[in-house]
Amino acid sequence: MSDILPDQQPPDRKPAYYPASSEGVIDARVTCIPSLGQATQIARANGSVRFTVLLETTNPSAIEDELESSDDGPAVCLWHDHQGVTTWSELPLKSSKNHHDILLLNRPTNRQITRYWFTAELPGQPQNGQIVSFTIKFKMSDAQGWKWVKDSTGIDDGALHYHTDVLQKGASLPLHTFFDNPSPDLEVNMERPETDNTLLYSVTCPVAGAQDPDSGYQHHRLGKPSHSSRWFALVRLWSPWLAPRQGKTGAGKFVLDKEGMLLSFLRDDGSHVVCLAISGLEDVVTTFINDGNGDVIIKGRNDRKEVGQARVLVAVADSFEVANAAVFYHARKVVGTYGVPDADAETARLMEDKVKPQWLEEWYDGLTYCTWNGLGQNLTDEKIYHALDSLSKENINITNLIIDDNWQSLSSGDNQFRRGWSDFEANKEGFPNGMKATTTEIRKRHPNVNHIAVWHAILGYWGGIAPDGSIAKNYKTLTVKKEAGVAGGSFTVVAASDAKRMYDDFYRFLSASGIDSVKTDAQFFLDLLLHAPDRREMMTAYQDAWTIAHLRHFSSRAISCMSQTPQILFHSQLPTNKPRLLVRNSDDFFPEIPASHPWHIFCNAHNSLFTQHLNVLPDWDMFQTNHSWAGFHAAARCVSGGPIYFTDEPGKHDIKLIRQMTAQTTKGKSVILRPSVVGKAVGVYDGYESGCLLKVGTYHGAAETGTGMLGVFNVSQEVLSEFVQLEDFMGTEKGRSGVKAMVGVELGVQGWDVLSAHAVRTFTIKGKEVDIALLGLLGKMTGCAAITGQEVHVESNQRLRVWVQLKALGVLGLYISELKGRSVEKDFMVMIFGKPAPVGCVKVSEEVGGGNVLAVDVERAWKEMGLEAGWNNEVSVEVFMS
Repeated sequence: MSDILPDQQPPDRKPAYYPASSEGVIDARVTCIPSLGQATQIARANGSVRFTVLLETTNPSAIEDELESSDDGPAVCLWHDHQGVTTWSELPLKSSKNHHDILLLNRPTNRQITRYWFTAELPGQPQNGQIVSFTIKFKMSDAQGWKWVKDSTGIDDGALHYHTDVLQKGASLPLHTFFDNPSPDLEVNMERPETDNTLLYSVTCPVAGAQDPDSGYQHHRLGKPSHSSRWFALVRLWSPWLAPRQGKTGAGKFVLDKEGMLLSFLRDDGSHVVCLAISGLEDVVTTFINDGNGDVIIKGRNDRKEVGQARVLVAVADSFEVANAAVFYHARKVVGTYGVPDADAETARLMEDKVKPQWLEEWYDGLTYCTWNGLGQNLTDEKIYHALDSLSKENINITNLIIDDNWQSLSSGDNQFRRGWSDFEANKEGFPNGMKATTTEIRKRHPNVNHIAVWHAILGYWGGIAPDGSIAKNYKTLTVKKEAGVAGGSFTVVAASDAKRMYDDFYRFLSASGIDSVKTDAQFFLDLLLHAPDRREMMTAYQDAWTIAHLRHFSSRAISCMSQTPQILFHSQLPTNKPRLLVRNSDDFFPEIPASHPWHIFCNAHNSLFTQHLNVLPDWDMFQTNHSWAGFHAAARCVSGGPIYFTDEPGKHDIKLIRQMTAQTTKGKSVILRPSVVGKAVGVYDGYESGCLLKVGTYHGAAETGTGMLGVFNVSQEVLSEFVQLEDFMGTEKGRSGVKAMVGVELGVQGWDVLSAHAVRTFTIKGKEVDIALLGLLGKMTGCAAITGQEVHVESNQRLRVWVQLKALGVLGLYISELKGRSVEKDFMVMIFGKPAPVGCVKVSEEVGGGNVLAVDVERAWKEMGLEAGWNNEVSVEVFMS
């Protein structure tokens, strides 16, 4: 489908850093926390900042030779400007032996590594509250001499941002505190935020009316972000997609290459200023651009003839997440005041009569196969049967099937944009017996398939409606023009006045044909219409017609694709008056473009900073399990909090990888283990070329007893090593007794890992304290997400009872601090639905936990006990410990 893409190739990655080589150089790696190359925020209460450095070498013999003639071994110094930007100072770090308990992951096993730990405290607050920059120099021996980290790795200085009390002092600070020289015609109002310790402003400004057929445009200066050091933005990559941008403001400069929708600025005082442009209200689109002086400019486009208003929300808080939440919470209120009464009323009726949110669980969590990359564009019913048979042979029992593009009846044409949709029924060449016969055969062969979806474009097809087809004969049509570029020119569409009737008829036909869900693509075409009157008439009408139709006929089982267009995001995806919609979260998965794969994950992780606040589940797109980047993509999908689709060619599957992503239910269906919180980037200001690990945070379960997860991905072209702290995990508390809990993660090029922080609870059993943690299903990337309920307590007879409810079968892991020395047969009893599990299904895990993890093979026990599924898929397991 490369012919539908604009000239938007993935950005080039910075090449690997190769320092100038010299004879006798010792291979050394430096890992530092606070991290180099990143911005670290320091809480007000901190009287000092503790630095920890790990120095690793794979050539210890060279050091040992030097030590024979010298008392000096490896050494590390911190260089910083804590005393002033023009005064750099040296702080020697002391050698330390107290780090044996820090877990170091993914270190190479084929060679010996010698490790040296160093620590130091940087005391007090900096002079004049400025940002503190720092770097590291080190030496392995006297003969080798001192080396700067940047010279050996290319990593930039780190930065410490010390929080001040500006927000506590200024409950009513004016907006120009944060933006210099805003336009006098901005109307600014202080708003009451729904988040604590936050300043919230609404900004409106006029936008000239349209002079049909041209829209009205107007620019207003929000101002230059003051005291800002780093910035993050989500921009309109092109009409259907968002993408991240990051930068350093330096001498006050802020530059966007494309129009922005969300901006955030990290200030010198550690606070974050988040700006959200609201669109879709009264046909006005609002975005951000900049001028040559680094000012943020509010750009308004008005499709109505009357003067309109551009709307922007600005929030200031000590954390990005708090400020970001504040603008979205308030945006939902603003959008709610500009609803479409008829559409809203009909949506409410359908929610009451047709849609039951609990019915959507299999739609959200079922493993889904999509025909697109796997079967190609020349789609036929026989190809679909063959693909599903291939999956069944491998015991991959999918729940959902997406029949992608090229099933429809279309007119002829040179390419997709010259072909129009002619009839509701499937094309005779690929589906000679019609769609109903196809779905009937699929369900006959594969009863595990619960839902079958078909693809179509929001306006019918890429080329609209065939002027001479049956659809054009049954509905009012008109000819519209699209903007020049990827899909420029004129095409025929169903008029807005008939869109609701057309969608109702179409989805009724699909439902009668055995289709119960849809993937609706090319939604950005509504914004690609060239003339203001066409956008004015069609934008909201088509969104509402589609929404009402999928609610009525498919109980909201729908996927919205190519729809990260401002008006759609705010009109259809922000309101919470319907179930969460599955929405594509970024540009496509391109199996044949190597540079696209790390960018795809980076882009999705940052787009989720926006989409986490919409009423959607972000879809990170399909991928192939038999691919050189398969594990990378699979791990990202697992921590995304959204659905998982794969698009393998028949017979080309990585079964082991699929097993890591999924589990089998008691009814034999494959389900994904989806965390309950949307995954998103943790390092907001860390750019694609920053030389930092991409960290994607998510969470599953209830507060305090759930599990924080962190997907870590190396999107660079060199080996990276970082410390990950417990506080980097969503929903977790800091280590006991003030100890800074952390692990060291090293990832090679294309490397990835998924880390989990499980809640540990302490119980006293017969006078002895025991720590307990529920790990979920072992051998899965997000195995904790199999847990749907849990309860742990000590009974009156001093026996510990652990109850856990699982959504699927597998090996349940239970961490027990006092497991060593206990007898599994004598000290434990395991019950499944109140019946004893076979003794051979319970053992101490040999793979994880170092002898402290009890492994209960629930899947094996289920089969040996001959249990049968009840009205739902969930399994109740009890573990008793004496």
